[in-house]
Amino acid sequence: MTPLPIPSAIRHVPVTAGVFTQRFSSTPRGARLARRLVVHQLDAWGVPYGSEASDTAALLVAELAANAVTHGRVAGRDFEVAAEILGRTLRIAVSDTRGELRPPAPGAPRPPMPPLAETGRGLLLVEALADRWDVLDRVPVGKTVVAELDLPG
Repeated sequence: MTPLPIPSAIRHVPVTAGVFTQRFSSTPRGARLARRLVVHQLDAWGVPYGSEASDTAALLVAELAANAVTHGRVAGRDFEVAAEILGRTLRIAVSDTRGELRPPAPGAPRPPMPPLAETGRGLLLVEALADRWDVLDRVPVGKTVVAELDLPG
C-alpha cells in the first residue's frame, strides 16, 4: 500500500517532534555531552548540524549546562537537560538541584563586573541568543533555566 501524499503546506509546518530529556553527571564532561546529544537530537528532528538554529542551540545548552555544573552542583546529584520543538519554537530547559542559588531574573540589573573577569558573562550570552528565557522553581527541589529560540519559518 502506498502512503498518501502529504500536501506541501503541511510538510513544511514543524510540529512537536517529541521531547529529549536526559540526566548528566555534574561535571564538565557531562556538560559537553549534553551539548553534543541535544545537537544530535535536533538534527534528527530536522534542524541540521551547522545551521544557525543548531549552532545557537548548542551555545545555549553549553552555557546553561556549564552554569548547572559550576553554580548548581550538589555532590552526588546530576543535572537534567530537556529539549523540545513546539511549533516553531525550540525550548531548552536545564535543571539542577541547587534552588537557593538563583541567577538574576531576565532583564534584572546586574552589578558591574571587572573587565578582565573570567566568569560572570554566561547569562548575558543566554539573554543575547535566546528569544525568551526565565528561571523557574523545580519541584521538589532546585531550579530550571528555560531558554526559547524561535526557529526560522
